[in-house]
Amino acid sequence: MPLIILKRLLGTLPNLFGIVVITFLLTRALPGDPAAFFAGPAGTQEAVEQVREKLGLNKTLPEQFWIYLKDLSAGNLGQALSTGQPVRQELLTRLPASLELVLASLLFAIAIAIPLGVAAAQRPNSWIDHACRLVTTAGVSLPTFFTGLLLTYVLYFLLGWAPSPIGRLDPYLTSPPTITGMYTVDSLLAGNIKLFLASASQLMLPVLTLGIFVLAPIARMTRAAMLQVLSADFVRTARASGLSSTTVLVRYALRNALLPVVTTLGMVFSFLLGMSVIVEKVFAWPGVGSFALEALVASDYAPVQGFVLTMAVLYTLLNLLIDLLYVVIDPRVRLGD
Repeated sequence: MPLIILKRLLGTLPNLFGIVVITFLLTRALPGDPAAFFAGPAGTQEAVEQVREKLGLNKTLPEQFWIYLKDLSAGNLGQALSTGQPVRQELLTRLPASLELVLASLLFAIAIAIPLGVAAAQRPNSWIDHACRLVTTAGVSLPTFFTGLLLTYVLYFLLGWAPSPIGRLDPYLTSPPTITGMYTVDSLLAGNIKLFLASASQLMLPVLTLGIFVLAPIARMTRAAMLQVLSADFVRTARASGLSSTTVLVRYALRNALLPVVTTLGMVFSFLLGMSVIVEKVFAWPGVGSFALEALVASDYAPVQGFVLTMAVLYTLLNLLIDLLYVVIDPRVRLGD
């Protein structure tokens, strides 16, 4: 098993290199001049040239790419000109905030979508089946930023159920001691229940926004997979054998329907990584998405390249985790196949 995992990781290196090349070229093709931006509107042409030389932008593209590869091989992702800090440090500081948001949204979506899909498949054309179709249609139809603004207006402004969308924690509270970087987890590890509730409440609006978006494909796939499995011969045989409906549903039907659902979770996770950029901006969430977006506006190449590479590595690790889950769900699946 470890050897197979190592082979899978080595097999992703060409993909990661391709991402590095494409990201490098795309950032250079974007409109705007970083040197002119950081020289300021009052900067002279001489000042702009000095900044361009300092940033290495006066070199040819192959020379710039070679320097970038050498820095990357040494673990140096460059300097974020917009913040004055190394990109690696900025990503390590902000990544836990984004992961906390994405993972909480995924857990929320799974907790709602899978039971909803199973219930809809058990009772086709019932009210719960129609409700499932309505939820999935609304989830994929509403733009994420619109959902976020609508939830903020209703839950915060009108009803007052949600806290102010001002980031990860109320300004009057102190963040927990850093262990994982996720405030909810760190506050629990520190035994501070009050801080946990405060940080969890700040997650409410962004998690609902992302969760509603990804809930739709999970519920739809669960319903479709369960409908197919429930009509299979082995399920009818299990029912005829006198097994309880719960045993048939969980041990026979749901377990066999989980493989396509797990595949959908992998795609959904990639959607979450992309959508989190918009949600972080709407809710002033200090994650890597908002950091990359600010850098993109400022034509700051290094943070954008570091962000894309980090997301690619996360997605690669997620695909490996999904492969391992296949083996857990169905032992007949082999990673070496």
